[in-house]
Amino acid sequence: MHNKETKLETARQEWTDVIQASGGLLKINLRELWHYKDLIYMFVKRDFVTFYKQTILGPLWFLIQPILTTLTFVIIFGNLAKISTDGLPSILFYLAGNTIWAYFSEGLTKTSTVFRDNAGIFGKVYFPRLTMPISIVISGVIKFLIQYGLFLAFLAYFYFSGSRVQPNIWIIATPYLIVLMAMLALGLGMIFSSLTTKYKDLVFLLSFGIQLLMYASPVIYPISTIADPFYRTLLNCNPITGIIECFRYGHLGAGGFQPWMLAYSTAISLVVLILGTLIFNKVEKSFMDTV
Repeated sequence: MHNKETKLETARQEWTDVIQASGGLLKINLRELWHYKDLIYMFVKRDFVTFYKQTILGPLWFLIQPILTTLTFVIIFGNLAKISTDGLPSILFYLAGNTIWAYFSEGLTKTSTVFRDNAGIFGKVYFPRLTMPISIVISGVIKFLIQYGLFLAFLAYFYFSGSRVQPNIWIIATPYLIVLMAMLALGLGMIFSSLTTKYKDLVFLLSFGIQLLMYASPVIYPISTIADPFYRTLLNCNPITGIIECFRYGHLGAGGFQPWMLAYSTAISLVVLILGTLIFNKVEKSFMDTV
């Protein structure tokens, strides 16, 4: 009788499903991520609903923001500081740099706080944590496409009005450039997100660092204006430099872009993405204890 009761008790304690952390640092279940593709879609949709909520102009802000930022660059850096734009129309030059930079900076900023901003969800239900940062860069692509359409409209106007713009074959590299920016933003964002679970003051450092990084990238000036070999080398060490220069050269036909710069950006982006994924994969197992 005692043995029978023991067997019944054991049967009651058997679990049908067991949720536990992955076994190793290098174990990344891509199949599971694909299985949760609908959840990624819901997160992307949530980002847009949150952005539109309680706004008067709604989606128009996607167009107003780059226009206002570009006009500010034109007035301050173009008219007052007299920074060269390689002979290109200043509004096109700054809009090109701002369009692709905005995608990177926003993706990095939002991904870097993914643990802190979503701790409530992470603590209640299980799903692959990578779905959250992935959804951020995807929603950023949608916003980029809207702003890219605005840039193309300005480009078409200046092109047909006879301005010195010469789109060339490198324009077809645009999708690849967006992938590189997404990889960099995702990788760096996951690294900072993992570190800020323990060192929360890094969030303030990141906000300041992104502003400095913009000035260390050819967003408001062409690389051709850097005459000093030492500073030019430092600028080329920035993987974002090759991406922005390629984007600007492909659409406007001016700049100091060289194919090796894109190869360098690709290598760095891959390293950063892999490193960020590994660190994120490790921290996600225990971040609820420190966030």
